[in-house]
Amino acid sequence: MTDAAFWVHPTPIGEALIVVTDAGLASLDILDRPAEIAVADLAVALRTVPVPDASATRSVVTELDAYFAGGLRRFSTPIDWQLAPTGFAAAALRVVCDVPYGEVATYGEVAAAAGSPRAHRAVGSACARTPISLVIPAHRVVRSDGSIGEYGGHPERKRFLLDLESGHGSARE
Repeated sequence: MTDAAFWVHPTPIGEALIVVTDAGLASLDILDRPAEIAVADLAVALRTVPVPDASATRSVVTELDAYFAGGLRRFSTPIDWQLAPTGFAAAALRVVCDVPYGEVATYGEVAAAAGSPRAHRAVGSACARTPISLVIPAHRVVRSDGSIGEYGGHPERKRFLLDLESGHGSARE
């Protein structure tokens, strides 16, 4: 089993729990609960206890800071997909990774590109359950009517990210 390290880093939308393994970024979660509980849950899923290590997560932190400063349009951090869903949901998330910075795609468009044009609800579920927020840009997927949706119960975070990418907002506002 691959060892894992974590760090909690502040962002304009909340504290980000970053978990990396030798294979790459395994989890990036904007915390809604204490970090200790989130790390314990991830330890079960990863079958190893992540250890706090700022140096192991430094490249992810650097990219996050650059993204929120408006200087990074595409993350180069390798992704460790072990906690991601499988099957169609995995295919949908890989399509989501290709939605360009500053643009949006509908759940239906992602479903079609992933091979199941009528599976827009499954795309919504995959986006809601992605273990890697921001780097897998689920915030760029919107409803067919153009409304942004709930984004894990935090539509204000999604609005912030979409505004940031469209040039209508920044981390400094």
